[in-house]
Amino acid sequence: MRKKEDKFDFKEFGLAIKNARLKKGLTREQVGAMIEIDPRYLTNIENKGQHPSIQVFYDLISLLNVSVDEFFLPSSELIKSTRRRHLEGLLNDLTDQDLIIIENVAIGIIQSKKYQN
Repeated sequence: MRKKEDKFDFKEFGLAIKNARLKKGLTREQVGAMIEIDPRYLTNIENKGQHPSIQVFYDLISLLNVSVDEFFLPSSELIKSTRRRHLEGLLNDLTDQDLIIIENVAIGIIQSKKYQN
């Protein structure tokens, strides 16, 4: 039998969900309506680390573009943080011309780091 302390703690995940929801400018009521859950259920996930059902878990990470890698695979080099996934989502809304600007900014940052070292 599994010990209580072996149970996954969803508090950090709940906080990531809350932060992603707020960044998108969505209320709990709006998210609840989108994924068909009671906003109080979402409140408990965000603030108390309540374990969501697998369907709600999937719906939240899909809707809010939250990475689960950082929670389940913290030592992996293949981690895509929530911030990285959020940025990728933003990039999907840009035109190719917009992406040229972003690409050049990224190149500039990388080159500047080389000169700082």
